[in-house]
Amino acid sequence: MPTQQNEAPVLVITGPTASGKSALAHAVALQTGAEIISADSRQIYRELTIGSAKPTPEMLEEAPYHFINEKDITEPYSAGAFATEARERITQIQKRNNPVIVAGGSTLYLQGLIEGFSDLPPADPNIRQQLKKELAEQSSEALYNKLQHLDPERAATLDHTKTHRLIRALEIQLTTRGRCTLRALIPEITFTTLALNLPREELYGRINLRVEEMMTEGLLPEAEALWQKYRHEISCRELPALLTVGYQELFDHLEGKTSLEEAVTLIKQHTRNYAKRQLTFLRNRMQLNWIDAPQNEEQFSQLTSKISHQLEKKRL
Repeated sequence: MPTQQNEAPVLVITGPTASGKSALAHAVALQTGAEIISADSRQIYRELTIGSAKPTPEMLEEAPYHFINEKDITEPYSAGAFATEARERITQIQKRNNPVIVAGGSTLYLQGLIEGFSDLPPADPNIRQQLKKELAEQSSEALYNKLQHLDPERAATLDHTKTHRLIRALEIQLTTRGRCTLRALIPEITFTTLALNLPREELYGRINLRVEEMMTEGLLPEAEALWQKYRHEISCRELPALLTVGYQELFDHLEGKTSLEEAVTLIKQHTRNYAKRQLTFLRNRMQLNWIDAPQNEEQFSQLTSKISHQLEKKRL
């Protein structure tokens, strides 16, 4: 049988851009002593600061962060590399007996970390419903025995009590008839998720406001410094890190293609589009626990205390 996981679950706080996940994760970390794993594909780069909504220098001093300012723009980095390295960091943090919070909205980073990678088929609601029915009528052991018969290698990496992953593994096997298996995730880590939900108008309002704040904080000079240094790479689209919303529009402005006002309007529009894609992915491709995002300081404080209490309780 698979090895039982005795570590406390790793808390994942996610949601669309500007939903408040980073602030919430930081506040919980301050109350619990947690270390934060940034699941943001751009915050890992040292030269992308304002446009990546990176934690402030004060925040970085107040709590331990990982995958912030660890790479140069010219260094390639992938969701697969993050999934592997983040699991290693999580194991190290747990050995220090500290809680772990994963915070971010880079969807492939999150999916790779939690589920692993493969040529996975989309969820089949009919098959999943049937498996859930079997789970209710029989037991997780019965489903585990079925997976052992269909994919013993994958079954060996799973704990039969982790029913979501067990159902997903069976769903893949039944959908693909064994032509696709999930990559084994070693070490075995248990995650608990919170995804922040906001009314669409509220979310879009926050996005527009944040773009304006970024411009006030110096996003244009930051983009101009990058444009001066990497002009050739930007024109040839050679560096994926620089093909980022917030920078790309300002590069076009610096090349004379748009006015500054037009560039800012496009940043807002493209960021809203990005948030919509994030929501589609998080809702349709991942199984997350959605909660309403706090709307004021009182709600934020109450949610922070509630999450912190639950996190501490799970450590006991």
